[in-house]
Amino acid sequence: MSETGGTRAADTEYGIFLPIGSGGWIVSETAPHPEATYAYNRRAAVLAEEYGLDFIMSMGKWRGYDGATDHWGRTLESMTMMAGLAEATERVKVWATIHTNLFHPAIAAKMYTTLQEISGGRAGMNIVVGAYAKEFEQMGLWNETLSHADRYRYTEEWTSVLERLWTEPSVSHDGEFFQLDDCRSLPHPERRPTLIAAGRSETGLEFQARHCDGSFLTSQDLPGLREASLDVKTRAEKQGRSIRTYSMLTVIMADTDEAAEARRLEYGRGADVDALVNMKVSWGLPLERAMSSTAERPEDEAFQTPFVTGSPETVAARIRETVEFAELDGLMLIFPDYHSDLTEFGERVMPLLRPGPAGEGAG
Repeated sequence: MSETGGTRAADTEYGIFLPIGSGGWIVSETAPHPEATYAYNRRAAVLAEEYGLDFIMSMGKWRGYDGATDHWGRTLESMTMMAGLAEATERVKVWATIHTNLFHPAIAAKMYTTLQEISGGRAGMNIVVGAYAKEFEQMGLWNETLSHADRYRYTEEWTSVLERLWTEPSVSHDGEFFQLDDCRSLPHPERRPTLIAAGRSETGLEFQARHCDGSFLTSQDLPGLREASLDVKTRAEKQGRSIRTYSMLTVIMADTDEAAEARRLEYGRGADVDALVNMKVSWGLPLERAMSSTAERPEDEAFQTPFVTGSPETVAARIRETVEFAELDGLMLIFPDYHSDLTEFGERVMPLLRPGPAGEGAG
């Protein structure tokens, strides 16, 4: 652990992964079911700001997974929703998701320059290399001839063009995937929007090291998460850059550890197996494998990220352990019910993570 590990949690960025898709992030018939409405997400964003969290982020999703819950059958569009939330907030960073295979870089450059102006410099772009074929096949926008490496080569060129459009008065480019002729994108953003990406493949990590300010990482365990965090930071250093690392955590809290665990078990009991299988198939898994892997522990599969359960004190301790051991710079949090659970978290956990005025609740 680094010498600063003991104080790292107090300096960590905390944010929320907004429930832009119906059902939120727990695929279960017995869990709360956040609706994909602007009003619901606006309230969550305002609470995050009131309780001292640092960022709000939304995914881009174009097709749900059916099942008994019709999980993510209803979704909002990330970019336009975050523009609204930029007006609804004053301090939190607003990070929207873009799929590079759906938006030309000249369109994206203009959109995010606009978001940067609306937000007063708080905008961030979560760059996603489209990989869930069914989402894009329904639009006729999936190129099945491109391999994983090809898609990253495409995104590398996409991002390079984007960065030029943000800084140069005119861009002419004759590349493998894009051709621009005296392309202009004014005004330029006064400050470049934050660039974020996820992915653990070799090409994905190298892309993040070259272009991104933040890397979202996942792992099966804390040692793996620490290794991933240090790895991408080392890669960025070799490029003469620095990068911040983040991970995700679902928080299931109650007054006692026992009550929180009971709550988790109840949500797991209602796991929507059909939706979970459909989700895995969308990742590219064969149907048989998707069914067998889901059948092993559906009560855990219902949670799409690692989770922490417990009292406020236990939750705070687990968050500190995660951040400090893995040497993370930030955590993106998920809640079953973003209104009641985020309020409890803000009032009872944030003061433990950030003692003093910065961690005080809204009152």
